[in-house]
Amino acid sequence: MPVKAPSTSRQVEVERKFDVAESTLPPSFGAIPVIGRIEKRPPQTLDAQYFDTPDHDLASHRITLRRRTGGTDAGWHLKLPAGPDARTEVRAPLSDTVPDDLRDVVLAIVRDRPLRPVARITTHREVQLLSGADGEPLAEFCDDRVTASSDDLCSEQRWREWELELAGSDTKLLDLLSARLIDAGATPARHASKLARVLDGHDGQQLPADPLRRAVAEQVEQLIVWDRAVRADVDDAVHQMRVATRKIRSLLRASPESFGVSDDTSVLDQLRELAAVLGEARDAEVLAERYRAALDRLPPELVRGRVRERLVDDASDRYRAGLRRSLEAMRSPQYFRLLDALEALVAEPAATGPGQKPAVDAGYRRVRKAAKTAAKTPEEGRDAALHRIRKRAKRLRYTATAVGVSKVARRAEAIQSLLGEHQDSVVSRIHLQQQADAASAAGEDTFTYGLLYQQEADLADSCRRQLPKALHKLDKAVRKKLR
Repeated sequence: MPVKAPSTSRQVEVERKFDVAESTLPPSFGAIPVIGRIEKRPPQTLDAQYFDTPDHDLASHRITLRRRTGGTDAGWHLKLPAGPDARTEVRAPLSDTVPDDLRDVVLAIVRDRPLRPVARITTHREVQLLSGADGEPLAEFCDDRVTASSDDLCSEQRWREWELELAGSDTKLLDLLSARLIDAGATPARHASKLARVLDGHDGQQLPADPLRRAVAEQVEQLIVWDRAVRADVDDAVHQMRVATRKIRSLLRASPESFGVSDDTSVLDQLRELAAVLGEARDAEVLAERYRAALDRLPPELVRGRVRERLVDDASDRYRAGLRRSLEAMRSPQYFRLLDALEALVAEPAATGPGQKPAVDAGYRRVRKAAKTAAKTPEEGRDAALHRIRKRAKRLRYTATAVGVSKVARRAEAIQSLLGEHQDSVVSRIHLQQQADAASAAGEDTFTYGLLYQQEADLADSCRRQLPKALHKLDKAVRKKLR
């Protein structure tokens, strides 16, 4: 069964807002060479009701959700940060209640909390459409007079603002037009949106001062950002969300005293379970990409039988199934409570921990111990022992990055990447053998499976040979930075 397609549309807005006094005259754009035509549109009155949780969780993430009537784009609008001067706007048709598809986009933020009206904003807008000599739209200039009220305020707010929105993505044109507005007496807006001005004090979040705590807080924020991307089925989103999940778990385990957690703490188990669910889709995605590239590199005469269908198409189908299971998990109360617990961990004062450099030193000792164990492990258990080195190197990398020991982080990352290739080869060889057995039972040619298997085995051998040198470089970096 395919993943349900949402009844929404998306577009990226590139815009800037400006504060302006009531008596300021709008600028003239006629002297700007690239502008060939200026069209004044009929005035509009836009009435918008904004929705948020009781604690203004959307506003604290710089997200707005509104139901707007009037103008040419009446309906529900969800606006998400998309970089400097840019926001992604997700639209849904006008209805009486918050559309489920829009709520789902920000479910990691609102969770099971109610969405209720928090402000009403009425805008009287005068618009000038700026076009080029060829008649193509370049930008829109809006002169807005705003009246706003909220549940937290006893009186109305009134102000005037200007807004520039690009029709395309020419930021040089945006700079040129912005300069014209500033010359006319405007100043860059102090708030990113009209709602942020009404709810002053809820626009953005403060990160903890402690480096490890700040690193966890940043990764929790990344987890929420990639959550939205997974729900939209953005390329590589499952991978990035899984990475954020694993980073959080590694950072918590690297300095458990600082966060008051231990290996049997439920939040660590829940993070592991979330990573495992995401891993179903991610592992299938990796195998599909891996086999597609490997088969494309082979001469056509060496690609025999139904090998591409079995290795690439089947993996793509398993990715879709894994994505559905991931979305089910991401809509569960257990997932919401995990996010609650992570935010609570970050918000609590830092417990007494081992300190920044001792935490890195302890992480390195775990890597070294795993490497010594792997060297003594019989061949049948060597793959698992090498994977253990990778996991500990990854944890060391995240810790060293968080506390600013960059060279140690780079050396640990090199080991993580090297043994990541090795582990991918291990997983791939198991899968190749299974598919070759199935192909053989179906009477199909299995030559290509054996060829790919040998390539994977050669790659694993190469990774093993490079490991001692990578471990030596890490040892030198640790000794130099922590002495």
